[in-house]
Amino acid sequence: MKLAASNSSSFKIASSEPNVNGQLIQRLKLLLKPADRRIAVVCIGTDRSTGDALGPLVGTSLSRHQHEQFDVYGTLESPVHAMNLEETLHRINHVSHPPFVIGIDACLGQVSSVGCIQIGEGPVRPGAGVNKQLPPVGDIHITGIVNVGGFMEYFVLQNTRLHLVMSMSDIIAFSLYQAIAASTSAHLPALDV
Repeated sequence: MKLAASNSSSFKIASSEPNVNGQLIQRLKLLLKPADRRIAVVCIGTDRSTGDALGPLVGTSLSRHQHEQFDVYGTLESPVHAMNLEETLHRINHVSHPPFVIGIDACLGQVSSVGCIQIGEGPVRPGAGVNKQLPPVGDIHITGIVNVGGFMEYFVLQNTRLHLVMSMSDIIAFSLYQAIAASTSAHLPALDV
């Protein structure tokens, strides 16, 4: 979980926006540059906190549809969190052909941005919202702003609406899956979320 940052190279859209999936798919297709590299989707978070469950929910949805073009790290059953993030990244990056990494995490932001999904180049910085020093993750990142930041972050994360987090995770999983399929010219089966 991180704090939402304003970045000119990032794209932000409300999850309630009409055609949110189409807009996310188009933006992701512009950023996905695997060029014959496998894709590793690293979904950061834990199911022990409603607000921080966004990543594992996305990972669980994607893991139901494994395909040769991508690998998923971080699900509800096997989350990637502060205690195992470095080990996971070591496993991902120390192979003969390092993959193109997509980092996914929940974040806190301004009240007007709650429910927004952000996509950008460069890594996500997990733990920044709760003052943890964790390694950055991803060639690109996707974050969902799940609640308001700035005060009592752990309490805020524990009291985030599950409906919002689940809705955002469905949108992210569907859009990412479709964008990967389009970008890799793979014929992936349809994703049901």
